[in-house]
Amino acid sequence: MGGYILKRIAFAIPTLLGVTIGIFFMVRLLPGDIIDILFGGDLTASEEVKEQAREQLGLNGSYLEQYWRWISGSVQGDFGFSLRNTEPVSNIVVDALPVTLELLVLGLVIALFVGVPLGVISAVRRDSASDYSARIGGLVGLSIPSFWLATLLLLFTSRAFGWVPPLNYISPLDDPIGNLSQFILPAISISVFTMAIVMRMVRATMLEVLGQDYVRTARAKGVDRRTVISKHALRNALIPVVTIVGFEIGVLIGGAAIIEIIFGLPGIGFTLLQAIFGRDYPVIQAMTLLIAFTFIFANLLVDILYGVLDPRISQ
Repeated sequence: MGGYILKRIAFAIPTLLGVTIGIFFMVRLLPGDIIDILFGGDLTASEEVKEQAREQLGLNGSYLEQYWRWISGSVQGDFGFSLRNTEPVSNIVVDALPVTLELLVLGLVIALFVGVPLGVISAVRRDSASDYSARIGGLVGLSIPSFWLATLLLLFTSRAFGWVPPLNYISPLDDPIGNLSQFILPAISISVFTMAIVMRMVRATMLEVLGQDYVRTARAKGVDRRTVISKHALRNALIPVVTIVGFEIGVLIGGAAIIEIIFGLPGIGFTLLQAIFGRDYPVIQAMTLLIAFTFIFANLLVDILYGVLDPRISQ
């Protein structure tokens, strides 16, 4: 198992390195120059003054030199300073990261705690009313954009109950109930699509597993039906679901960016969008790298879970 994990980590490192190269050069392709934006289109500013500003902001030298300065600093946790307010980018990341992580975890928990049981029930009670209801619900969940659902939930709660989530971020350490009330609607909004995917995948894999010989043998031996489903069928049916969850984390991150803007949550997506508008290169690079790292790390965990659920994979 240890060798299997090391091999997965070895594959993840060059992937992350390639992502850093892509991030750095794609940011430089954004239209507009941060120097021109900072000077506000001042035509009286000479090229010499602009060059001095570039040097102070660390934008001088070739792209290769700039990339080396950024990546060597990032390895040490130094992402530079914001070009807009000279605040250390690491501080901006520390402020935004807990918001997005909480939103992702809540969204994933809701998707799994609802999607997996619905998929199992739909498979076990095939062609029943509950099966048809779950399948129709899954199709609806796949069809609803997260931003549309978020807007609909805001309209419904404000019109029906006269309540909207708090606008200012509430830390779970200061007020857990207030924090949950602030995050429950955004978490539901980003979880519905993943919930539908998980439900449909669990149903499909459960139907396949329930027809396997070892399941029929367990039933023939008189093993309790609940035990057959939970210990024999569900364990093997979850292997493809783990793969889906790993990829869906990327979908959740993308959906979280829009949801954060709708609900005014100061997370990574919200901060990244503001940085793009302001051409704040260090903030854009740090936030994008953090998103990429989260996605790669999640898929690394998926590979490890493969080995746990099916030891033959790690051999």
